[in-house]
Amino acid sequence: MTAHPTLPEQATTVCRPAVCSHTEWDPLEEIVVGRLDGAAIPSGHPVVTCNIPRWAARLQRKSAGRRYPRALLEPARQELEEFVALLRSLGITVTRPEPVDHRARFGTPTWSSRGFCNSCPRDSLLVIGDEIIETPMAWPCRYFETFSYRALLKDYFRRGARWTAAPKPQLTDELYDDHFTVPRDGEPMRYIITEFEPVFDAADFVRAGRDLFALHSNVTNAMGINWLRRHLGPGYRIHEIPSRCRTPMHIDTTFLPLGPGKALVNPEYVDIDHLPGALRSWDILTAPEPDPIPDRLLKITSMCGKWLSLNVLMLDEHRVIAERHHTGMLRALEKWGFTPIPSDLLHYAPFGGSFHCATLDIRRRGDLASYCD
Repeated sequence: MTAHPTLPEQATTVCRPAVCSHTEWDPLEEIVVGRLDGAAIPSGHPVVTCNIPRWAARLQRKSAGRRYPRALLEPARQELEEFVALLRSLGITVTRPEPVDHRARFGTPTWSSRGFCNSCPRDSLLVIGDEIIETPMAWPCRYFETFSYRALLKDYFRRGARWTAAPKPQLTDELYDDHFTVPRDGEPMRYIITEFEPVFDAADFVRAGRDLFALHSNVTNAMGINWLRRHLGPGYRIHEIPSRCRTPMHIDTTFLPLGPGKALVNPEYVDIDHLPGALRSWDILTAPEPDPIPDRLLKITSMCGKWLSLNVLMLDEHRVIAERHHTGMLRALEKWGFTPIPSDLLHYAPFGGSFHCATLDIRRRGDLASYCD
């Protein structure tokens, strides 16, 4: 038997929505934070290893399915629990998924795999208004990841939330390009995944009311973006952010709205002259160069690259939780008029991200509105 997650506090009034979040910046009231319990090194599947160097891919294939070394796991776990304590001290309700042993093998009629971890609820679940959408992820090792959130999802559903699951993908060989190589600068962009079926990670979308911004990546294809566009219907617009990254995966280290009419961009990946026209009246804030990471172990085990300094969590239009190590980003946020709250999550990088990745905002106090041209 696995332990039950901490369920959210009951709403104090009957009209209080259990799930309601329209933007990345409305005042935060309730959030899901991931877990590291039972984490396993992900499989050496090509879609997993396409974003990392060949030597790292070989090492991952040899270690797939094993527990992470304590030297990686324990510092990350300690920082994560301190982050949870910080959120609760700020009056925010925090819920957690169930702990799972991700070393267990599972499969479909055509393939089998072991798991990864439930460190990043932002990847497998997408909140749009009062709806929670389970996403069709392209990594086989994450196929059943949302099961660890089922107690939470059922509770939110009973309290009035809409609960949707995108079509479960087959993840057969037709989805993956057998001849994929990372495109070099100047070459046409190409991706490890094909258009065989809709797949997408929730972390390839960020929200600004009736406008969403999306990244076509090595885990999100055009069919996935179009599925979400049709599902949401004419009340929403989805705009693609062109990326110069040769190994794109997840928009929240490329482009992140911080408030009404303000967006943070990665200058290495984004050409601000080619952003969608919907952003023409926005202030585009160019992120400073990230502070160097002195820990060699972190540099060689992170799957996220150096730009995790952008992976901040807005508490409201002004307050923002950001990585303490990245002093350049903290100073920039202050210069732009925000109030940064430094916290530590540097050792979370090997498990998929930082503050934005590690969380899923369930309830923010705000109404659905338009913020774009």
